[in-house]
Amino acid sequence: MDLQIDGNAALVTASSSGLGKASAKALAREGVDVVINGRDEERLADAKEEVEAVATGEVVAHSADLTDADEVAALVEATVDEFGTIDHLVTSAGGPPSGAFLDTDDEDWQHAYDLLVMSVVRLARESYPHLKEGDGGTIVNITSRSVKEAIDSLVLSNSVRMSVIGLEKTLSKEFAPEVRANAVLPGPHETSRIRDLVEAAVERGDYDSYEEGLDDWAQNPLGRIGDPMELGNTVAFLSSPKSGYVNGTALPIDGGSTGANL
Repeated sequence: MDLQIDGNAALVTASSSGLGKASAKALAREGVDVVINGRDEERLADAKEEVEAVATGEVVAHSADLTDADEVAALVEATVDEFGTIDHLVTSAGGPPSGAFLDTDDEDWQHAYDLLVMSVVRLARESYPHLKEGDGGTIVNITSRSVKEAIDSLVLSNSVRMSVIGLEKTLSKEFAPEVRANAVLPGPHETSRIRDLVEAAVERGDYDSYEEGLDDWAQNPLGRIGDPMELGNTVAFLSSPKSGYVNGTALPIDGGSTGANL
């Protein structure tokens, strides 16, 4: 399917690894010029090479700390300087640490809010003047299935990510019709983070093999863990005119594991 976004420009945050990188690859493969982002310069350079390997447009790497308002503004400015505009914004950020409520202090709460919520607030605010000028600007927020169904020992993700969904729904109304806003809610995908966790569990003796450990993450009706590119392809679709009537949605991509009806 031709997604009709060839020659567009996108900013994808936290895209030096994981689901952000998969989203950048999916967009780049469709001919979109992409700015990828991360804090680790070495990992960002590696990701740039990986995205460029499938890209038909231009790929630019720009380091920025998403909890720093000035760096977020500079990231958006750098994207516009490179490509002249921003047609698509994809927001992603590393997950907050796990933990129970009574083990989580004020500093943990504040950092999670800055990372997960204020980064999206600032990115959307800085990008909007450019998104609205194009022919079908889009925002896709990568969050978590925890906004549909609370996950044990993830009090920060369960609580704070809900704000991103409220923001996404609000933007889908306030920015329309020029800009559409949607969210994707991933379950477990075989990212480097999951691989590291499984390999560490194997070393501890929790599992006899990597495959056994990975199977433990695949508790869904499809019986397997997700491929990051499956999420990336969905992000690219939501960024395209092929999904032109999809606005204000929060789409689980979890193999059907979430028990909520809505």
